[in-house]
Amino acid sequence: MGMRTFIVAAVVAVVGAGAHAAEPEKASVKYPADYRTWTHAKSTVIYSDKHPLYGSFGGIHHIYVNGVGLKSAKTSGPYPDGTVFVFDLLQLTDDNGAYIEGNRKLLAVMQKDAKRFKDTGGWGFEAFKNGKPQERLVTDATGQCFSCHTSQKEHDFVFSVYRE
Repeated sequence: MGMRTFIVAAVVAVVGAGAHAAEPEKASVKYPADYRTWTHAKSTVIYSDKHPLYGSFGGIHHIYVNGVGLKSAKTSGPYPDGTVFVFDLLQLTDDNGAYIEGNRKLLAVMQKDAKRFKDTGGWGFEAFKNGKPQERLVTDATGQCFSCHTSQKEHDFVFSVYRE
């Protein structure tokens, strides 16, 4: 290999490595460690198999919204980039006729970023098993999450309505 060929190959290798490093990593939603300090938007209980989502989402639901999305949550959207919703799903336990919170089943998160998540209505979706940041459950945001949220297009793909 001549010196000229070596230099061209070295430049191609460096430019190629730089281009690869500049590629954006797969868009992901971060675990919101401080979500319990956000505004509690509402709670719901799915307690019976008569509800179509009981198998997946049976339990006590607490919905939180961060400060960025609070004003929009009160009017059912549209939501600005930076809005984050948390769906904290807890097991439902019957304690002598009173429903109480059991163990955490999952912590689901919706994060608005129109550029990063353009294929799913501007929202990123993630769920953390048992609320543990290292145990991500979403492998296909479109199929596992957004396909249901499309029914809420009028409300910027958000199911929850803020309870005054």
